[in-house]
Amino acid sequence: MLQGRKLVLGVTGSIAAYKSAELVRLLIKAGADVQVIMTPGAQQFISPLTLATLSRHPVYSTIATEDEWHNHVRLGREADLLLIAPASAHTLAKMANGLCDNLLLATYLSACCPVVVAPAMDEEMWLHPTTQAHIHSLMRVGVDVLEVAQGDLASGLQGWGRMLEPSEILSAITQRWIQPGNQLKGKKVLVTAGPTREPIDPVRYISNHSSGKMGFALAKVFAWMGAEVHLVAGPTSAPAPQHPRIRLTHIETAAQLAEACLKIFPETDITVMAAAVADYRPQQVSPRKIKKQEDHLQLNLEKTMDILSELGKRKQPHQWLIGFALESQHDPALALEKLRQKNLDLIVLNSLDEPGAGFAGDTNKISIFDRLGHQMHFPLKHKHAVAHDIIQALLQLMHPA
Repeated sequence: MLQGRKLVLGVTGSIAAYKSAELVRLLIKAGADVQVIMTPGAQQFISPLTLATLSRHPVYSTIATEDEWHNHVRLGREADLLLIAPASAHTLAKMANGLCDNLLLATYLSACCPVVVAPAMDEEMWLHPTTQAHIHSLMRVGVDVLEVAQGDLASGLQGWGRMLEPSEILSAITQRWIQPGNQLKGKKVLVTAGPTREPIDPVRYISNHSSGKMGFALAKVFAWMGAEVHLVAGPTSAPAPQHPRIRLTHIETAAQLAEACLKIFPETDITVMAAAVADYRPQQVSPRKIKKQEDHLQLNLEKTMDILSELGKRKQPHQWLIGFALESQHDPALALEKLRQKNLDLIVLNSLDEPGAGFAGDTNKISIFDRLGHQMHFPLKHKHAVAHDIIQALLQLMHPA
């Protein structure tokens, strides 16, 4: 599974460091060559001797000893993957700000390979705006951040912030960074993400709460799997994914989204319409700010183009089209009708009534229906994991066993 792959595992000062022993064991069992770097704080939670024994290599923790300099540039350049697990809030903050006061940080700043972090901390620390800002900063420079789990925390409380289990981390890195490789090499993919804004006047607009995170996760996973991705994104505060195979186009309105999609679609193999497009827009847009004068303001709205339906009409036999259905209730009948009416290959159903699903958050709970009648139902997951589920369902449809 990981035969011949060189992995550098960074272990930081978190109680979850005890899981790094099992993680090293699983990585070695999968065939990887694992070199461990520990921060000084990590050694308070687990012995370097333990990880050295399991990895079959000396464990590095300082840039130099009395008689040897540990070449962080070599470590970062020769690795196929730099995995930091657990990644404490302290280390994430240093990474985000380019600080370099230990061997692990020096290796990170020298790395020429993909970098993956598995955060571990208490829920309040994970949700703190400063931590989230650091996460977004790292994502903007291409660091891949694994989701955190929910459950018992070191504080004695329950909540989000647990590091994923070692088996889950192994599965994630093999699915996302090692195995995918060229599964979709040569495929051209269009992904839409985020909301549209339909102007009322120069300062007001009609929109929705879409964050773009689902579409961004899909674009990133498609790129990891070798596809050339054209991402068309509406206005959102979430950081757009950075990848050499992702080309980003920004739009504001449904009309601009339609124009971009109709232009790109004929050249694509796969299209995923994850954007939340406004169904209606004002018939007239005031050129000046509307003053607050009357007790009531009447807006006349007109339908926007049904972009998904239009693409379904233009779809060629070699093309694959995926849509989303966000409903107030989890109603498969509505999703199946949309699948049929719009000539889709897959439709992804999620509900506004499901805790943790829908707009804005980092998680989603979905069901997938395909044109052959297959149904797949999934538990609540991080949107990056949801993206993998959607793409795997598509691959099964494209290449049936």
